[in-house]
Amino acid sequence: MNRLHHLYYQPSLTRMLSQSLFFGSLTITSLVSSALIFSSNVHAQNTLQLDNTQILNYSKVILRMEPERQQAFDKIKKIIGDQEVPKIVCNDPNSYNSLPSQARDVAIDYCNRSQQIVEANGLSIDEFNRITVALQDNEDLKRKIYNNLIRLQKNPENQ
Repeated sequence: MNRLHHLYYQPSLTRMLSQSLFFGSLTITSLVSSALIFSSNVHAQNTLQLDNTQILNYSKVILRMEPERQQAFDKIKKIIGDQEVPKIVCNDPNSYNSLPSQARDVAIDYCNRSQQIVEANGLSIDEFNRITVALQDNEDLKRKIYNNLIRLQKNPENQ
């Protein structure tokens, strides 16, 4: 009976994990696009043409960037205490200049590391930002990235 119970709930747990990862990834993408834009020259294009490699590379960036984003956010939150963490825009020093110097250093380190992650995965900062903007209104692109995230998380050696 215990084995049957486990088998019955396994797809549900897998589906729940997949959905959590998908919505978490979309949250990450939204945060990255709204709080960590690297370039001020981002222009949304309704006809953005992406190949499967770019979509896969974007998915890899999201997976690699999230732990670092969480860690940076936690460090900044610990430093500033009860204050709200401000919106940090990597190419706008004014967005983090108001932070205490230790928190500012964490933000700058995160921005530098994020840029390295993007470029190490075969995307330029402009490409990354264009995909992020396109994701907001493109259900097909969201689905493709979601499928990549699931596949990458099932097979971490492919990252």
